[in-house]
Amino acid sequence: MRDDNVLGFLNKIREPVSITIHKKILYSLSVLLAGILLGTTSKILDETASNLLPPMLEVLDLRNFFSRMGIWLFFAVLISVYSKTPFRAATNVFLFFVGMVGSYYLYTALVAGFFPESYMMIWITMAFISPFMAFVCWYARGNGIIPVIISALIFMFMTRQAFAFGFWYLDIRNGLEMILWIGTFFVLYQSPGQMAKVVTIGVLAFFLTAPLNLFWGML
Repeated sequence: MRDDNVLGFLNKIREPVSITIHKKILYSLSVLLAGILLGTTSKILDETASNLLPPMLEVLDLRNFFSRMGIWLFFAVLISVYSKTPFRAATNVFLFFVGMVGSYYLYTALVAGFFPESYMMIWITMAFISPFMAFVCWYARGNGIIPVIISALIFMFMTRQAFAFGFWYLDIRNGLEMILWIGTFFVLYQSPGQMAKVVTIGVLAFFLTAPLNLFWGML
């Protein structure tokens, strides 16, 4: 009975949508393949000297972009909020990170010929945490104050990726992460009033947490 009450409470925040098993398999395979493709691409860029890249890629500095957390956090949020249920969000985001982390380190070990165990363990930890975070993030596009708080926390983390804040400065860390920050605004947007609360709380949380190194400094 207590489980039914919790489920009923969560469904009032956001109602899950049922889809066919074929669509579930298709969507899950798609995010797994996307993770594999992006993980492999990230490692190939890592192993390629910047002066050997096409001029556009060199200017965009995609090597550093893919090595930071912003792009992966954005994709995780995107997959989460557009999944049909919180459990599908957890499954899809986990598969995405399994594909990305697995392909990145398989390429590292088999092609590049080395194995950075300590750094890999950080990403494996993140992959195993990701389903729980995705389950929560799914409710960001729901109704009421809880989705506003969840959205504000997401916005705060993306703001930390896009901006550097100190006592006398506020700088943009990376132009591409600035684009992701703007993209996050539209992913989370539901109404002007809702988004005003999200941005206000998120930016305030950013200023309060700016001096802190979260998750080994990656967030």
